[in-house]
Amino acid sequence: MNLEQKIMTGLKTAMLAKDEKTIRALRAIKAAIILAKTAEGAGGELKAEDEIKMLQKMAKQRKDSLEIYQQQNRADLAQKELEEIEVINQFLPQQLSGEELRAELTKIIQQAGASSPTDMGKVMGIATKQLAGKADGKAISSVVKELLNK
Repeated sequence: MNLEQKIMTGLKTAMLAKDEKTIRALRAIKAAIILAKTAEGAGGELKAEDEIKMLQKMAKQRKDSLEIYQQQNRADLAQKELEEIEVINQFLPQQLSGEELRAELTKIIQQAGASSPTDMGKVMGIATKQLAGKADGKAISSVVKELLNK
């Protein structure tokens, strides 16, 4: 079952349950899928990795909005963003914990032969490919900086 089918099934269930927050988030995902499928060069079909990238982008956008709303003391809008993030995360692969991320990045640094902060670009290139969908780019970057500065 592809992402679009999962979203449609979830949307039907949420509508029957009258779960407004889930309906709102699933409709946003559905709209993003339709936009991606009808974009030039998409060919009307999305690959699994494109679906994951799209969901990660949506989650990142909501996290950024959440931070802004929290800074502006807009708890009502922040709550909506949190609810949507929770629904989007249900369709993303399980994220690595801090320790797992650190262990994976240590291996990647050893494989790349990196030893100083000047090698960060080389490590980030490998890490973002290997950990795509498993960790946030910001988290990867901060851990790589920390490990290379030792």
